[in-house]
Amino acid sequence: MEELKGQIEQILFHNKDTAYTIAKIKVRGRPGTSTAIGNIVNPLKGSEVIMKGKWGRHQKYGLQFKIVSCELPVPTSLDGIASYLGSGLVKGIGKSTARRIVHEFKEETLNVLDNEIHKLIIIPSIGAKRIELIKKAWNEQKGISQVMIFLQSHNISPVFAAKIYKQFGNNAVRIVQDNPYRLANDIAGIGFATADKIAESLGITKDSVIRAEAGVLYTLTQLANSGGHVYYPLHLLLNICKDHLGIDSGVSMTAVQNLAAEKENKRIYLENVDNSSLGTSMAVYLAPFFIAEINVADRLKKLISLPRSISNIDARKAVDWVQKKLSVSLAQRQIEAVTRACNSKVLVITGGPGTGKTTAIGSIIKIFSEVKARIMLAAPTGRAAKRMSEATGLEAKTIHRLLEYSIAKGGFQKDENTPLNCQLLIIDEASMIDTILMNHLLKAVPKGATFILVGDINQLPSVGAGSVLKDVIESGSVPVVNLDEIFRQAQGSDIIVNAHKVNQGIIPELDNSNGQASDFFFFEQDNPELIPSQIVALVKEKIPQFFGLNPIDDIQVITPMHDGSAGTKNLNMELQKALNPSGEGIAKAGRAFNVGDKVMQTVNDYDKDVFNGDIGRITRVDQEEHEIHVRFDDHEVKYDYGDLGDLVLAYAISIHKAQGSEYAAVVMPIEEQHYMMLQRNLLYTGITRGKKLVVVVGTKKAMAMAVRNNKISKRFTLLKQRLQR
Repeated sequence: MEELKGQIEQILFHNKDTAYTIAKIKVRGRPGTSTAIGNIVNPLKGSEVIMKGKWGRHQKYGLQFKIVSCELPVPTSLDGIASYLGSGLVKGIGKSTARRIVHEFKEETLNVLDNEIHKLIIIPSIGAKRIELIKKAWNEQKGISQVMIFLQSHNISPVFAAKIYKQFGNNAVRIVQDNPYRLANDIAGIGFATADKIAESLGITKDSVIRAEAGVLYTLTQLANSGGHVYYPLHLLLNICKDHLGIDSGVSMTAVQNLAAEKENKRIYLENVDNSSLGTSMAVYLAPFFIAEINVADRLKKLISLPRSISNIDARKAVDWVQKKLSVSLAQRQIEAVTRACNSKVLVITGGPGTGKTTAIGSIIKIFSEVKARIMLAAPTGRAAKRMSEATGLEAKTIHRLLEYSIAKGGFQKDENTPLNCQLLIIDEASMIDTILMNHLLKAVPKGATFILVGDINQLPSVGAGSVLKDVIESGSVPVVNLDEIFRQAQGSDIIVNAHKVNQGIIPELDNSNGQASDFFFFEQDNPELIPSQIVALVKEKIPQFFGLNPIDDIQVITPMHDGSAGTKNLNMELQKALNPSGEGIAKAGRAFNVGDKVMQTVNDYDKDVFNGDIGRITRVDQEEHEIHVRFDDHEVKYDYGDLGDLVLAYAISIHKAQGSEYAAVVMPIEEQHYMMLQRNLLYTGITRGKKLVVVVGTKKAMAMAVRNNKISKRFTLLKQRLQR
């Protein structure tokens, strides 16, 4: 390789997410400028560069220097220092502040920041609090720069380099060199493939046991995240490692045995299982799922077996009393649900829209309130909890808030040692609860409490691993009431009628030409490339015009896929341009955010008290402090630029992300390009997200494909069997 030194004259292209850059460089000792291509982190016009790489000739663009590694030395000129400090590298220093600092300290500026940062107090607008902020950011960016220099040759984006530094600090380079696979295990978003490339460049062979161990853990994690599997059969796991990762079965088996033999910090467990479809097999669990599944079964059985803390309730008298008190006439299945609640320790109530779940729950709450029982309500998501509060008139919390999760205090504060103070606990949208969360929830349920799970078993399963509600119902270990009668008032809603048709395998009525008022519309569009513009017109103009709904706050576009013309990525770009085209904004982490944008949190962040699927609006972008402010339902959250990877635009979201939420109006594309995702439970879930209006855009063929496809992917879980033992 050749080493060149020079100055950036012009930046032709730069991708902030990948750091890939095309620039014109004034190379020392060469006439004119030369084109350089490759990764340059935060390139600045006028910056000095030291590049290592090779010359090559492009068929169209001619001679180019292909960068393998690139270092930007700290500038020495006053203009260079001002540009360097004001480039966004240091939180708390914007362009104007950078100029004031350099004007004051001249050539000593960088030395002041390194050794005498307290002197910044003489700069107008910089106080003691801000000096501490700048000091922390300055030290961090120096550390990150060292990590960048090491990682950029491995094509790791600046976003992930910052996360690596945040996780490992000044030990980042050493840790990555010792075991690059820790990146895949310890840092969200960095996959096995990226770690594998680094490992290869560091001389770790494809058949090494350290790679096989990482590959087994990675594969099990992927199977849990994408397939919802709590465990995976050993022989199938070895086949996947062989086919997808090129790891010989013998080496993979050694890795499995090594991981299972660990005494401390055990990472996987093995268990013999008799599976009717697979025969006798060995189940391979990631440790958290094994522990959680066993605990869920044990705690649920123990809860069922113990006596209630409240006195017996005469169910027949209670049903008569509550109907008079609430002036309602309960259907037979609703009476069964109320009766079971009066007599059972654990109960499941399931049913689709319009079948009276809310009335049944309200009746149960009224009866338990009359006997002075302590009642708590919760749901998996903030939106579901808010709906539950509105329906019952009582406070409902997310499960995480109910269990008082705290990073500072080390996790959930409510558990078997400090249980919830309740005698009745009702959980809505229970189909969304995965195995890990159910384990934490059951730890905190008091031994004498009545525990009621409410949910629609026909919706999509939980995003996390497991099929808890389905397994509990099929185990036969607890009483289950299925509300299956659509009430008369609900029969007037085409949304509810069509949702039930879909659930029964019947294609809904898609003809809008009868002139009757409806809350369900279908617009046929055979050309998938025209679907985005049609959706934009519906959201921006037609629905607000005819129904008086706000295009951003009231209307939610939901779609089966992320990619493609009608996927979340493209629809978000088109809807952002149409609904919020200009204003103060920031482009970071490959995303462009403007003030006023509708955004969604994509991971649980307990420090910020925001969770996966929460939707908010950007209220402010602070270029000086390097942060944006997002207003969620009940609080405002600040995001550093480095955390923007946790946010996505939310004008369009996936149907999976919409689960547990309801919206005034839903617009949903369904077309044949989505064939991989066209399933009955997905279409059913999408339709039932709309309260006042559902508009489907696509083809009748795609709708028929979804309705007829009732094949639900099997999730490997043993909860049902454990409950039956």
